[in-house]
Amino acid sequence: MVKIITNGLLYTGEELLTHHAVVIQKDQIIDIIPEYEIPANAELIDCKGSFIVPGFIDLQIYGAGGYLFSGNLTAEALKAIADDLVSKGTTGFVITLATNSIDVFLKAIRLVRDNPHPALLGIHLEGPYINPAKKGAHIEKYIKVPQRKEIETLLQAAAGVLKIMTLAPEVTDPALIKLLIDNGVIVSAGHSMATFQQATYGFAQGISCTTHLFNAMSPFHHRDTGLPGATLQSKTVMASMVADGIHIDYQALMISKKLLQERMFLITDAVEECHQGPYQHVRDHDHFNMPDGTLSGSALTLLKAVENCVKHVGIPLDEALRMASTYPAQILNKTDIGKIKTGYKADLVVFNAEYQVEQVWLNGRSY
Repeated sequence: MVKIITNGLLYTGEELLTHHAVVIQKDQIIDIIPEYEIPANAELIDCKGSFIVPGFIDLQIYGAGGYLFSGNLTAEALKAIADDLVSKGTTGFVITLATNSIDVFLKAIRLVRDNPHPALLGIHLEGPYINPAKKGAHIEKYIKVPQRKEIETLLQAAAGVLKIMTLAPEVTDPALIKLLIDNGVIVSAGHSMATFQQATYGFAQGISCTTHLFNAMSPFHHRDTGLPGATLQSKTVMASMVADGIHIDYQALMISKKLLQERMFLITDAVEECHQGPYQHVRDHDHFNMPDGTLSGSALTLLKAVENCVKHVGIPLDEALRMASTYPAQILNKTDIGKIKTGYKADLVVFNAEYQVEQVWLNGRSY
C-alpha cells in the first residue's frame, strides 16, 4: 500500500519544499510530488503544517530508555535503547562504549552483531587507545597502548559492525590506523594531547574525524593550536560537537561552524543514569556527571541539539538538520539514509514549531 505524507514543510537535506508530498511504498521513498498530483485514492498522512525532515543519525550515544549499554550488556537493553531513540526521532545510531576491558568490548560487539535492529547502524568504541592525560570521564585502568593482535581480535569478532573507533593519534602507530581503515572502520581523533603536527600527521594517515571537538583534547593555544587547530585548519576532517551549551559554549560552537562549515556534525554523547559497573552516571539537571563530579555525558536528543543550534548559535534550520542527519550519513558512507529522496529509506521525522516530535517513520513504518 502506498502512503503519502503531506501538508508539511519538507526539508529534504538538499532543499526546502512547500506544497509537496512524500510517497512511501514498503520501506522506501518512491517519489516526491507536488500536492496537486496526489492520487484520489491514496492513504494520506496529514502533518498539519509541521516540519517533515530526514530521520536523525547519532554517531555517539551510550544509552537511552533507562539503559546505559555498557552497564546493561543484554539484547533487551539494546532493543530498549533503540526503540526509545526512534521514538525521539533518531532513526539511525551507532551505539557507543567508553574505554573498557577488551572482554566487555567483545561482548558488546557480539550483542550488536547478533541482535539487528533497523535503527542500529553499528558500534563506536571510544577508546581504549587514548591519552591518559585527557581521559575525561574514562577509567584510566582500562586505557591501553594499541597492539595489533588485540585490534585484529576486535575486528574479527565485529565482522563489520565496528563502525567507528576514537583514539589518540599520538599514541597509535600509523600501521594500526591503516589496519582499522582497511577493515572499514572510521578512525576519529579524541581524548588526545596531540600537537598540531601530530594531529595533522594522523589526518594524513587516514584519520577522518575528530570526536567532540574541544572536549578532552589538547587546548587551542596560540603557540600550538593542538588537535582543535589541526581540525579547524583541515580541508576534509569532520568534527562532532555536543550542542548543549555545557560541553561547549555556544560562542565557541558559532566560531567553529564558521570555520568548519559542512564539516561539523552533531552528536548527543548522551548517557543514562547508572549506579552499577565501572561507569556510574549521576544526572545533574541537563547533563550527567561521574560520582566525583567529572562531566560524563549529555542529556540531549538530536532534535534538542538542532533546536539549540538554531536558537543559540544562529544556524539556519535546514543546515542544523543536515548536521544531524545528512552529514552523519555521509561519514558512514550511507547512500540510502540522511535525506528525503527518491530511492532512500523511508526514515522521516515530523516535528512542530515547538520542536516536539509528532511522528516518526523508520523503514516505512510509523513508530
